[in-house]
Amino acid sequence: MRPALRTARRKARHLVLWTLSLLMLIALSPLSARADNPIVQTIYTADPAPLVHNGRVYLYTGHDEDGSTYFTMRDWRVFSSTDMANWTDHGSPMSLATFAWADANAWAGHVVPRNGKFYWYVPVRNRATGGMAIGVAVGDSPTGPFRDALGRPLVENGEIDPHAFIDDNGQAYLYWGNPRLWYVRLNTDMISFSGSATQIPLTTAGFGTRNGNASRPTLYEEGPWVFKRGNLYYNVFAAECCSEFIAYSTAPSATGPWTYRGTIMPRQGSSFTNHPGIIDFNGGSYFFYHNGALPGGGGYTRSVAVEKFTYNADGTIPTINMTTAGPPQVGTLNPFVRQEAETIAWANGVETEPSSEGGMNVGFISNGDNIKVKGVAFGTGASSFTARVASAASGGTIELRLGSATGTLVGTCSVPGTGGWQNWTSVTCPVSGATGTRDLYLRFTGGSGNLFNLNWWQFTAGGGTGGNLLTNGNMENGTTGWTASGGTLSSATNVAYAGSRSLLNSGRTSAWQGPHQNVTSLLTNGKSYTTSVWVRSQSGTPSAKATLTYTANGTTNYLQLTPAQTVNANGWTQLTGTATVSWTGTLTNASFYVETAAGTDGLYIDDASFQ
Repeated sequence: MRPALRTARRKARHLVLWTLSLLMLIALSPLSARADNPIVQTIYTADPAPLVHNGRVYLYTGHDEDGSTYFTMRDWRVFSSTDMANWTDHGSPMSLATFAWADANAWAGHVVPRNGKFYWYVPVRNRATGGMAIGVAVGDSPTGPFRDALGRPLVENGEIDPHAFIDDNGQAYLYWGNPRLWYVRLNTDMISFSGSATQIPLTTAGFGTRNGNASRPTLYEEGPWVFKRGNLYYNVFAAECCSEFIAYSTAPSATGPWTYRGTIMPRQGSSFTNHPGIIDFNGGSYFFYHNGALPGGGGYTRSVAVEKFTYNADGTIPTINMTTAGPPQVGTLNPFVRQEAETIAWANGVETEPSSEGGMNVGFISNGDNIKVKGVAFGTGASSFTARVASAASGGTIELRLGSATGTLVGTCSVPGTGGWQNWTSVTCPVSGATGTRDLYLRFTGGSGNLFNLNWWQFTAGGGTGGNLLTNGNMENGTTGWTASGGTLSSATNVAYAGSRSLLNSGRTSAWQGPHQNVTSLLTNGKSYTTSVWVRSQSGTPSAKATLTYTANGTTNYLQLTPAQTVNANGWTQLTGTATVSWTGTLTNASFYVETAAGTDGLYIDDASFQ
């Protein structure tokens, strides 16, 4: 049963969001109404820390509680995207409870990968001393879960905002500080350091001049973000509270000497703080920050946003202004593979919560709420839509609309009551008129109160596109359609990405061995095929990939269908990619399979599609 207090709070918040969103739609131009910044609308987020890993951007944030009048923050959140437009909510893999010695202030942190692990450095209040300290947690995947690596602070001097950086020579540094700026040289284990903390001199030449505050003569305030580009080191930071702007300095080494270079983002937005993060992804550079742009937003209820930018020819960073549009989408979203409901470009009214089937689901859905998914590539058409739903009430309806929440209706799915908010069932409805690349809106209708939950959705191709070539791609029919090229293939009921079953290939004796399926008669020469398959290891952390082997005129070729990604035994990893299959002569054999780059760890696979 859902807590009555949370439901009541959510209803009140929904009314505010709906009213203000309506006013915004009336006031804004059509372009502004399609805004995608801030990038998360279901909660308030702050202090972005982006990370690029295996072709995906992971965004680590703090979480401002609703209605906060101070920096009331109890947990951290993770989101991810492959296209910089649609962001998947991975929930909260770490909170104050992760650190038994901490009692408050889950503030701005940073994640860095090393040694096949992910290290999350965060400032929290030490229960024993009452002061701020830097803790470190470690996880086996970028989405966690994370556990306290030390059981005590890594470093403590009452200051905040840690940021880790690994230099080209392998030396790692941890920077932090407000009102001063510090660093330590981390050891390769990333949870200890050599020597003592070093204070970086805050000179006006290095960090700019602040006027009217003799105790703080420079612009440096907090939130250092250090990275290297070419032979130059950058230190991007929040400057001169309050309200803060974002400035930066550069240096010839990771420890200085620093030279002040100027403003990146002027004082903008309705938050008196700001916090930077910069990454390069898929050929572009991106600047993350926060503001108070959501309804109810402000200095203690902030929201993360992102802009794309280009470095100047001399390596300097241009002035970047906050926008509501956000960056352009990188590629498109494939609707013919399973998509998590919590993969969202813009949400109106809904929230997310942990799902009993793993991951998160969209919940607290009321009449008129909607979700926007940007740049959905329907190709020549879709014939049906399937959704995983649950309802302790009487259900409702999912309207499938293109272009806007009131745009062209291409399908309507009825959702029944299922007897519980986590009692899941799948519903399917026909689709007509979904072609090309369009923004998809899932609009929810029904009676009063909470209607239903949504866990995932998927379209079936139609109108000439061609559907999934794999038999029993959801693994719900045991091993039907699948064989193993080595080891033992079995239907696993103890672990599944979706539904009740997955496939387990145990006892592998070579890296190339894995679950496979013959697709010889289904391929078209010169056609592009999109692959999606969810994988986890039985043990270990191998690098997995999907491959197509095919033989024509006696010549055998091996086509890598997806980039290799590290998988582990603690959660599922999606392998996805698009590749063109072509051959000369007569095709005599073709098989789709999942393998590892090295090692013989057992592999689970689920929800596989090749189309």
